[in-house]
Amino acid sequence: MSETVRGIISLRKSAETEIAAIVLPDPGPHDVVVRVQACGVCHTDVAYRNGGIGDEFPYLLGHEAAGVVDAIGSAVTRVQPGDFVVLNWRAVCGECRACRRGRSQFCFNTHNASRAMTLEDGTELTPALGIGAFAEKTLVHEGQCTKVDPRADPAAVSLLGCGVMAGIGASINTGGVTRGDSVAVIGCGGVGIAAIAGAALVGATTIIAVDRDRRKLDWAKQFGATDTLLAGECDIVESIRALTGGVGADVVIDAVGRPETWMQAFNARDLAGTLVLVGVPTPDMRLEVPMIDVFSHGGALKSSWYGDCLPERDFPTMVALFRQGRLPLDRFVTERIALDDVEAAFEAIHAGTVLRSVVML
Repeated sequence: MSETVRGIISLRKSAETEIAAIVLPDPGPHDVVVRVQACGVCHTDVAYRNGGIGDEFPYLLGHEAAGVVDAIGSAVTRVQPGDFVVLNWRAVCGECRACRRGRSQFCFNTHNASRAMTLEDGTELTPALGIGAFAEKTLVHEGQCTKVDPRADPAAVSLLGCGVMAGIGASINTGGVTRGDSVAVIGCGGVGIAAIAGAALVGATTIIAVDRDRRKLDWAKQFGATDTLLAGECDIVESIRALTGGVGADVVIDAVGRPETWMQAFNARDLAGTLVLVGVPTPDMRLEVPMIDVFSHGGALKSSWYGDCLPERDFPTMVALFRQGRLPLDRFVTERIALDDVEAAFEAIHAGTVLRSVVML
């Protein structure tokens, strides 16, 4: 039978969010009902609310979530009621050309729930990134559920669902950072800090954090940055070169996603260095790069989508590292808030006063 829960919705572009009654239908054959325990507040949710991603209002916001499987469809095989799961928005299809080649982390399709959640009047909701987890319960495809160690703190591991995994993956999966490497990260919000944590995890010896906010640079040190640069007070490219023996970093990660930061990353690499773009640009942004510079510099220019992660492989590993005390996921949680406090959490994101606010349900 369908059931009604509370959730945070965005009815129209740039309007304040509100709590509404959300109707969950019976799960389809491959659908799963998850009782949400924790859900991080992400920049992407703000973008949905402000119409920066699409115009399929009303949206059911929230996507960085962990919880317990409550009910399953008739054909579900991956999870059972009672399983503790982290939700992901890359439910690999297993059938596209990337999956057939054994590269499921680049899956070109993704599965979402087969049935729509609605308002009480029957209006269909668009769940953010196919998840919609600012709610007491949500409906997702079984492939969006990744089982992890149930002893882990839901607030900490929920963040693997988006920003933290994006940053860690940008370092490890996309950038290929390994022990002894030099790494520079431009932009030290949640994703950039996670990239720093990922670089530290695998043994990078020089990790340079770049930001305009001294508070964020202080956070970066707590997650493994060996050096910090305050943007606006120095030449970023020359300063990164000076900290890397005059040659530039092996890997430079742009966690901002603007033409000027991309160019800084491009020029701050060693000759065979790698640039990773993980910050999300807007559609109007353009680059002008002399082709001779691309040719003569060598190395690799990459973009990182969700940290090129494979949830079934990466989430349990990250949770195990957290449980071992080797990956400080809990330090990303600046505050734990109620469902009613989401709008205030959006303001905190804008002010840059939090790494992550996490809604506890």
